[in-house]
Amino acid sequence: MAHPHLIYFADPMCSWCWGFSPVITGVERRHGEDLPIRLVLGGLRPGTTQAMAESDKSSIREHWEHVHQASGQPFDFAFFQREGFVYDTEPACRAVVVIRKRSMTDALAALRRIHRAFYAQNRDVTNADTLADIAAELGWSREEFLADFASAWAIAETQQDFSLTQQAGVSGFPTLIAGNDNDQSHVLITHGFQRADLVEATLDKWLASRE
Repeated sequence: MAHPHLIYFADPMCSWCWGFSPVITGVERRHGEDLPIRLVLGGLRPGTTQAMAESDKSSIREHWEHVHQASGQPFDFAFFQREGFVYDTEPACRAVVVIRKRSMTDALAALRRIHRAFYAQNRDVTNADTLADIAAELGWSREEFLADFASAWAIAETQQDFSLTQQAGVSGFPTLIAGNDNDQSHVLITHGFQRADLVEATLDKWLASRE
């Protein structure tokens, strides 16, 4: 019998993914190993080199306010007092890729932790030392993490995730799709933020259709 699975496209520095974090955590806890989640790092703004302008801050702040209103997730708006911040999401994505080598469960935990560090605690998750501190909070040796983080395989695998996202036609985050192990076709569960009850209803309908 074909085994169902989910593929979750997300980025640690995507505010709507932070809003969706309790929803995907609920899915993970409810279904467990019966419906494994594969996390793909989408690359919201990888490789950005230019510091945020005031217009960027205004636009992003508006997004954060919308996410807070829709999800109730906390935000530290002191972030917008930062000067010269470069909103490059590649390092945070790469950190999750490194932690994913242990398990997908660890990767999902890392995604949650980096989300919270950035949005609720105003920590600079573009910084390798900050990411190493977060990895240590998840039980990693800082030295081991930093060595893997700087490695060629981590850089390449992160780029592979970005390429897979583009090949799948995913242009926004969060995106959650469902499929079967022996079937290349997938069903869209949500593109963008949705409430937990709506996501679970869509999942239940899809699971029932397989019976």
